[in-house]
Order: sequence, then C-alpha cells, then structure tokens
Amino acid sequence: MTELQEGVELPEPEHYEGRQEYRYTLPVSLTISILAVLVAGATLLGHRAHTEELLLQSRATDQWSYYQAKNIRFHEVQGIADLLGALAPADKEKTAAVREKYLKEKERYDADKEDISEKAKEFEKERDLTTRRANRFDGGESLLQVGLVICSITLLTRRRLFWVAGVFVGLLGVIMAITGLLLH
Repeated sequence: MTELQEGVELPEPEHYEGRQEYRYTLPVSLTISILAVLVAGATLLGHRAHTEELLLQSRATDQWSYYQAKNIRFHEVQGIADLLGALAPADKEKTAAVREKYLKEKERYDADKEDISEKAKEFEKERDLTTRRANRFDGGESLLQVGLVICSITLLTRRRLFWVAGVFVGLLGVIMAITGLLLH
C-alpha cells in the first residue's frame, strides 16, 4: 500500500491483478463520469431551450395583446364613422370630411392588425420549434440519467451486461439530445 497523506493508504494497482470483481471498476467509473458530463450538457441545453420558449410565448402574447388593442380601436373608429354617416348634420361637407378621416383611420387599423397577427404567429411558430427542441433535450437527459444508473449497477453486481445496457441507453440519450440541436 502507498501512503498518500498522514495514514491514508491506497492499494497498489498490482493488488487488483487477477481479481475478477475489480476488472470493470475503472472502465465503468470512466463511463459513469462521461455520462454525468453529458447529462449536465443536456440539462443545460434543456433549461436554455425552456427559457427561450417562455420568452417567445411572452412575445407572442404581447403581439396578440397589441392586436386586440388595434382591433378595439378599429371598432371604435368604425362606430364613429357609421354614426357620422347616419346623422343628418347641419354642415354635411364638414361631417363628410370627418367621416372620411375616420374611414381612412379604420383602413389603417385593419392593415396594422394583419401585420401584428402575422408577427404573433411567427413567434408562436418559433416557440413551437423551441418546445420540440426542449423536449428532445429533456428526453436525452432522462435517457442519459437512466444509462448512468444502469452503469452504476455494474459496480454493485459485477455483471458486464449492465455496463453494456447502460452505455446503450446513454447513447440513445446522446442521439436524442443531438436531434434537438438539428431541429430547424
């Protein structure tokens, strides 16, 4: 045994030679470490995607609120124009000019609504794409965590099958997380 610091002894590598129960310790531990780093990466990507998803939802909601405000103004202006058209005023020319102004204003609000609606729909499309990405990252994270746990069972049971299964599930998690990056 090697003394590291004041009474802490570590076994020499030769101590493990020929002992079957320790032959998977190093490769499985390394695999678990790699899977843990990949879990952290997938988690980070998932959190960022969910944050972006919330921001896009907020933008879309803001656009729809703006759309509603324009729609309310549109109907107010339309009501005034209709009212001016129905009245029998003393000064018909002045009333007709004011009504025409309101009709032009109504057209402007109607055109603005279409642009605002399109922008809100674009934000919703972006949000939906980001949601799909976030779901892929979350799925990849989950599979990586399951793979990590299955690999750790190898250290308890000393059975290679758990290591192979854990690596396989971990690879599925990596593939799933990568597909999140590839979505466009």
